[in-house]
Formats: sequence, C-alpha cells, structure tokens
Amino acid sequence: MGNFTVSLKKLTEKVSMEVVYEPPQKLENISVEIAEVNRPGLFLAGYYDYFDKLRLQIMGLAEINFLAGLPEDKRRERLDRLFCQQPPAVIVCRSEELQPLPEMLELAQKHSVALLRSNETTCTLMGSLISVLNLELAPRITRHGVLVEVYGEGILILGDSGIGKSELAIELVKRGHRLVADDAVELRKVSNRQIMGTAPENIRHFIELRGIGIVNVARIFGVGAVKVSESLDLVVQLEPWDPTKNYQRTGLESEHYDILGVSIPSTSIPVSPGRNMAVVLETAAINNRQKKMGYNAAKELLIRLGLDETLD
Repeated sequence: MGNFTVSLKKLTEKVSMEVVYEPPQKLENISVEIAEVNRPGLFLAGYYDYFDKLRLQIMGLAEINFLAGLPEDKRRERLDRLFCQQPPAVIVCRSEELQPLPEMLELAQKHSVALLRSNETTCTLMGSLISVLNLELAPRITRHGVLVEVYGEGILILGDSGIGKSELAIELVKRGHRLVADDAVELRKVSNRQIMGTAPENIRHFIELRGIGIVNVARIFGVGAVKVSESLDLVVQLEPWDPTKNYQRTGLESEHYDILGVSIPSTSIPVSPGRNMAVVLETAAINNRQKKMGYNAAKELLIRLGLDETLD
C-alpha cells in the first residue's frame, strides 16, 4: 500500500464542476493528495497559520461577500497570498448567483492555479468532494477472489484456485444476482467501518471459466447482471470438504475476517459433490442480513428449547 492521488480532471468530472481557468499543466496532470477540503475564510481575514496548501480551497457566499467588501488593494493582497500558495484548485460555489472576482481569474493565471466553479451550495459541494476523495484516496489492497452482490449483500468469495469461485458467481448471476469483480478484487477502506470492493477497470465485467475461456458477463446477461462497486458485508471461504473437520453447525460462534483493519463477518463453507453452492450462498446472504437487523435464528432455537441460559 502507498499514498494514492486523484487527478483534478477526474474529480471535476465526478462532481460536475465547470472549468473557469485551466493552467498550462492541464487538469489531468494536477493531483489531489488528501481527502480534506478547506474554506479559506480565516486565511482571507489575515490569519495565515495552520494553512494546508494541499487542500482544495472552496469559496462560498461568505468568502466572496467578505472579499467584495474589502478595498481593492486589500482584496488583491489577500487573494494574491492565497493563490501564491498554489493549492490544487480554487472552487467558487453557487455559480448561478456568484461569479469569480476579476482579481481571482487574473491571479489564477499569474500563479497557474486551476479556477473552478459549481452550481452546488458550499456544504453540498464539500460533502460531494469529501465523499469522492475518501473513495479515490482510500487505502487499498487486491485479493484473489470473486465479489458478488446477493440480495443487496456484498459477498467476497475466497478459496484455492480451481475450487469453483467463478462457476459459483455465474450461477448466482443466472439466478438474478450481480457480479462486481472476478479473479482480482480491489478493496478500499473508505471509513473505519466500511470496505468497498471493485474490479480493476481493464478486467471489469469479465470472468474466466475453465473449459470455456473468458466471458463478458455484461454482454451475455445484460448490464443488470453487473455492478461497478459494492460495500463488503460478508466474506465466504470455500474449502474442500474435510470429514475430520468440525464445521459450524449452529451459527452461534461469530467469525470475522480482517481487511485493512476492518473486521468483516465471515464463514467457511465446505464444497463437495452434490451441494448446491448457489443456494447455500444465497442463504448465507439472507442470514447475514437478518443478523444485522437483530435476528439470530440459532439463538431463537435455543430459547425455544429452554437452553437460552447457555448464551450468558
């Protein structure tokens, strides 16, 4: 894992911002490195400590009106101090009612700083930017497996090569569920409690079936059979049936799988001839969804049998 960046061009497209001025180095070559954004009100008021020039600078109604009320020489001085820091971009919100000040365009050209604007309100734009940046700059790893969405649950299927992960994914797609990634699953930690999974763009929607070859799931089953990304809710480990192993029989014991410091519920499912693995996985997805909603079938059974004191 390393430090990740996102280009300003990609960010502009995802958040639907308009380019007022594009510097000579072009937006695709300007990188944003941190997920925080900043409203430079204190900086424009003359407090210059603790200013992070790596953040996107967002100017809303308060900042523009404050600058408009300053004498022209003072306004130019404050804006020059801001643009000479060379942040990735300065963004003006509420573009339908606010226009970038003439000095802003002039100083953006002087210091080669991108100047953008958006129709969104300041709070809405900040929320959108932080959401996109958290996803694009999130720590990530790649795991060998298959990621599918089953009844709204993101399930990561792991197991040795050749155990049938891709075949299981195709069966689930045939049953109306959706494929997210096959073979290489990119997992991103978007928060301390959430992992998002996706496929590398160059192999997205493709799946390998031994004996058949490469299959484009979106082309064969339609775009409704695929999904670009999905939050991870359950990890399923497929393994060959071992008659000497004591497998989970009640579901009382909780197993978890650690991904980037986030604990994800997990279960091991033995594979043997004659077992309908698609039905088993569908049941695991529904059962996991019920547990998140506060219902545990194993605990209810013990209560009915009068053994609920063993849960204490």
